[in-house]
Amino acid sequence: MTNKLKKDFYNRNVLLVAKELLGKIFVVEDEKTNSTLKAKIVEVEAYDGSIDKAAHTYNGKTKRNEIMFEEGGYLYVYFTYGIHYCANIVVGKEGEGTAVLLRAMEPICGHKIFYERRFENKNNTKKDEVNLLNGPAKICQAFGLDKNENGTDLLKDNIYLLNESIIPARNIVKTTRIGIKKSTEFPWRFYIKNNQYISKK
Repeated sequence: MTNKLKKDFYNRNVLLVAKELLGKIFVVEDEKTNSTLKAKIVEVEAYDGSIDKAAHTYNGKTKRNEIMFEEGGYLYVYFTYGIHYCANIVVGKEGEGTAVLLRAMEPICGHKIFYERRFENKNNTKKDEVNLLNGPAKICQAFGLDKNENGTDLLKDNIYLLNESIIPARNIVKTTRIGIKKSTEFPWRFYIKNNQYISKK
């Protein structure tokens, strides 16, 4: 697939990659349903363990976070609050401990499966569509991502990203991150301006 993102896209500065992930297409070839699931990334947050107390890598390598210390191009999926999974794109050079949290997406392909996993396929409204993927845990639930996907090589053929569009800087909103208690001053949350599928303005 010619427009699949390659290693050199991921092996760069975390803030640069975070902004350029906006507009890219996240794809899961879902063996459980024999379906291709796609969504456009519309909101992300960057994490850098060298200076960022909110990053899982701030206190060094552990069994849980070791994939974050690999070179860019892997999926880091972690369990939080005892009930949710969240997915991150590992970026940067080996040993840096940097990643980008996938915060919200705009669904493209696989709506039926997304609805079944998120809402048990009830009578769905436009509001339900907007809420399908507008949060890290919602993304993992809808795509069926859990600990089994942690460490997935994004250059392979089961989970990957497509280089569909580049969002101009004027259309990217930069804010401080949300849902954290440490290093709250860093303006490392980015989302596509006026996109209805983001988690929070």
